This record gives sequence, C-alpha cells and structure tokens, in this order.
Amino acid sequence: MKQGREKGLKKSRTGAFDIINMLILLLIAVLCVCPFLYIFFIASSDGTYLTRGQVTFFPKGFQLESFRYVLTNPRFDVFTGMKNSFIYTAAGTAVAVVFTYMTAYAITRPRLKQRYFIMTLFVITWVFEAGIIPQYIVYSNLGFIDNIWVMIIPGAINTQYLIITKAFLEGLPKELEEAAFVDGATDFKTMLHVYVPISKSIIATIALFNAVSIWNQYLIPQMFLKTAEKKTIQQVLKSVIIGAQESPFSNTIVNGVTLNQENLKAAAIVIAMLPILCVYPFVQKYFKKGILIGSVKG
Repeated sequence: MKQGREKGLKKSRTGAFDIINMLILLLIAVLCVCPFLYIFFIASSDGTYLTRGQVTFFPKGFQLESFRYVLTNPRFDVFTGMKNSFIYTAAGTAVAVVFTYMTAYAITRPRLKQRYFIMTLFVITWVFEAGIIPQYIVYSNLGFIDNIWVMIIPGAINTQYLIITKAFLEGLPKELEEAAFVDGATDFKTMLHVYVPISKSIIATIALFNAVSIWNQYLIPQMFLKTAEKKTIQQVLKSVIIGAQESPFSNTIVNGVTLNQENLKAAAIVIAMLPILCVYPFVQKYFKKGILIGSVKG
C-alpha cells in the first residue's frame, strides 16, 4: 500500500512539474513572439491612428498598403536588396556547408596527424579577433572592396559551427569507415556516400545558422559593398529607418489609407525578416536533432 501511494505521489509531482515547465515555456514563447506581432501590427495599422497614439498593441484600421508601398516605391529599392541578399545567402550557405563539413570530416580522421594543430589554429582565430581595421586592410588587399565575394568567401568556415560538426562526426561509429575501406572506397567516396547521407541533421543545422548569419549581416556589406546594385536588404532597411529620421516622410494617402513613416519602417522590418523566418519550418525536424547530438557528443 505504501509503495503504491509513493508511486502515486511521484506521478502526481511529475505531472505537476511537467505542467509548470509547459507553462513557463509557453510564457517564454509568447514573450518571444510578441515583438514580431507588434511590429506587424504597427505596419498594418492606419497611419491616422498611429499619429494619434491610439495603437497600443493590436492594429487599428487594418491595411496592407504599407507593404505594397515599400515594395513598389523606387525610393527604397527593396527588390534589389532582396535579390542580392537571396544570392549572397544561397551561395554563402552552400559554400559554408561544403567547406565546414569537409574540414570537420578531415580533422576527425586519426590518420591526419596534424589535426589537433589545425583545430588549435581555428580556435585561436575564434577567440582572438584582430578588429575591424586589420580586417579592412586584409580584405582590401585581397580585393574584396565592392566585391560580392566578400559575403561568401571570408565566412566559409565558422569555427563554432565547425566544432558542432566535428562533435557530430566523432559520435558516429568508426565501423562505417572501416567497412567502406574494406569495400575499396576512397576517403572522398566514404565521406560522400557513407557519412553525408546520415548527416542530414547536422548539415541542416549549420546551413540554417549560416543562412541566418549571412541574411542578417550588416557591418560587412556596409563596409565593403559600395555600389547601390550590390546592397543587401539590411542596407535597404537601414536607409528606410535612418533615412526617415534624416528626411522625415510626410503622411500620404494611398487608396484611402493614410501612411506615415512609422508604417513604412515597420513594414520594411517585416519584409526583411520574413524570408528567413519562412526557412525555419522546413529544417526544424533536422535542426533540433542536429544541435542536440552535436552538443551531447561534444
């Protein structure tokens, strides 16, 4: 009887803790989502209510004209920024995933005697950064000034993502490689046909990390991309927000809807962050597994 009561108490306590944890996680999720909703509600409210200060959270005078105005107005040139950011993100992510995975695979092979020395060099560059001025000098000497490759080549291998990938590969059975060598496979074929197919989770994880990093990059394009044809969406967002402060946007009426600079700034922010938010649901099932395995095995 006592054992049955104790088990019942343990189950009830476990259930209570689960409910508390669920409520805490739900509260954190709400706090994370609220800023995004608030920006969207500001963008979709009528400018008249914004001017009067009547919009506290939920939109008033719901409209989508602010998004259409930002997308079609040549003053902002959003399409050029979106196109360039898509190109930089796609190319940079592909290059980063390939080089990060190949490097991690190489330094996890015991046959590479210099693997610890190579990894130490990566960690040193990660811990000790020279700063912006030396970085600018090096990049300018390499010909990266006003060159789109500055968004792709320098960030090809991120040490943090390399460590995560390395930890993942070290957790895979060594017998896979031995069996491939017995069948006559080379190192490259072993990596490509044996390890890559079972590494979808970690590949999706580092791809998402790199895509978000490249898409949100502001300092590098601001420093090195000079011409308007090469600017990114983050530079466009900067011109919309800061440009509105330098030369305030006067209220305008479009299709019966009043738009002001608060509408346009909020709409530009939503447009800039929406594409990368749409990517996450497609890699979510791989992302969770990859980041957990990489951390546990490390």
